[in-house]
Amino acid sequence: MKFGPLPIDEALGAVLAHSLRLGTTRLKKGKRLEPRDIDALRASGINMVVVARIDAGEVAEDQAAERLATALAPDPAAQHLSRSAPFTGRANLYAECAGVLEVDERRVAALNALDDAVTLATLPAHTRVDARQMIATVKIIPYAAPGKAVEAAEALMAAAPVLRVHPVQTSSCHLILTRVPGMKESVLRKGADAVLARLTALGINGVTTSTVAHETDALADEIGRSSAQMLLILTGSATSDRADVGPAGLIAAGGHLERFGMPVDPGNLLFLGNVEDRQVIGLPGCARSPRLNGADWIIERVACGMEVRSQDIAMMGVGGLLKEISSRPEPRGGGAQAPKRPRIAAVLLAAGASTRMGARDKLLEDVDGTPLLRHVAERLAASAIDEVICVLRPNAAERAATLDGLDVRLLENPRAAEGMSTSVGSGVAALGRDVDGVLIVLADMPDVMPGDIDRLLSAFDPSEDRAIVRATTMLGVPGHPILFGRRFFEALTQLDGDKGARDLLREYRDFAVEVPIGGNAAITDLDTPEDWAAWGAGRAKSA
Repeated sequence: MKFGPLPIDEALGAVLAHSLRLGTTRLKKGKRLEPRDIDALRASGINMVVVARIDAGEVAEDQAAERLATALAPDPAAQHLSRSAPFTGRANLYAECAGVLEVDERRVAALNALDDAVTLATLPAHTRVDARQMIATVKIIPYAAPGKAVEAAEALMAAAPVLRVHPVQTSSCHLILTRVPGMKESVLRKGADAVLARLTALGINGVTTSTVAHETDALADEIGRSSAQMLLILTGSATSDRADVGPAGLIAAGGHLERFGMPVDPGNLLFLGNVEDRQVIGLPGCARSPRLNGADWIIERVACGMEVRSQDIAMMGVGGLLKEISSRPEPRGGGAQAPKRPRIAAVLLAAGASTRMGARDKLLEDVDGTPLLRHVAERLAASAIDEVICVLRPNAAERAATLDGLDVRLLENPRAAEGMSTSVGSGVAALGRDVDGVLIVLADMPDVMPGDIDRLLSAFDPSEDRAIVRATTMLGVPGHPILFGRRFFEALTQLDGDKGARDLLREYRDFAVEVPIGGNAAITDLDTPEDWAAWGAGRAKSA
């Protein structure tokens, strides 16, 4: 890749290395310079720009990031994770359920040693993760990566998945508490409450508890009576030897003691074993506190069906000094504080009167054997959008019927005749409090693909001033769909007339990013019979 200053007459097609402000226009770094950009630079008196030019044999940043993310997660459903579409050379991977992350650390290190351009960052191995939590990010550092490095990375990851989320598999658990003479009821209750909070945070709700005397035979009898998948034992007095009541009770019940003690502080006095095919965890006294301790690491892995042997515990010493480290999250906090995949809803605008079509309803016109409205809704359903709200005008039963069987929430806008802005406002007002962004989608745009929608979602990052994402043509002509972050929801509900969000886009242009999508999909809408005829002829010609 060639990087450096270049006369603007030679910069067409090159990638801009630094953002530039040209009057009211801003050219952002990473933009591939088009003829109109060159004209704007020339009009502003700029004769030289710093750019990157991709050489033969190199892979553009987004394409390289997508290839590596695909190699990391060749079977996302089986790995219980999802991939984002690439944007600015970055592709993120997210957990799709709560569980424990498995990472092949050796191959991650080997991948990062291949070439400066190729990087992979992950959460630590065995981190407990929540659904939607980011677990890894691929980043191509320059604007392109050597093709050989990308191929080597793909080959390195081909043998087996490098990343996998192990979901919680345990559905039943029995907590046994032992009582020593004179022990206060409040101490028993505090311990039980702390352990139950841990299990609830993991999604384990089938929990039973019992209390027995702090005696080997009494504990052994209670272990034998339990049929739960996982047994937890919290003794009234700390376990101080393999022959103490907790481990001895396990052995007397016919069980096997795998390990006593662990190199994690707090948590040293834990023991682990099994009886028949059920895991038994003897909890240290620190489990009475909600703070992170070694028991959390064992409970989480066992609950997720991961085998834990004595050697696994022996390897927990590095990083096992947890005592008095305030930055460590509490167990109910969900593990490492990694960002989560934003929750994005789509508001599908289908409340127009279709007056320019004469007696025909454009949203019921046929597209490959499907009404246009359903065609667009199905494209949304096939994307990474989390929820779809379709805004309809009153008495639109026929339009509503076309959406039967789709996971689409229908919303009637009684003010639809006042203009499109009222439909935008009513759709945004209906969003839940957990929604981070809204994609405004016009129902008469047939060429927007699921992959196009995913690219818009991937570009959304308010922390990097990308709180508005607008689709453009491949030549940079702005169009739809448009994604707005939550900070703009109130303004969207207060729009007037039929002009949509144009004023909002102008006012907050510094928070906006443009994302090219396929062909002219961003500006192709079908309002008139002539539009339909021209669109159909164009499809036939390209077929």
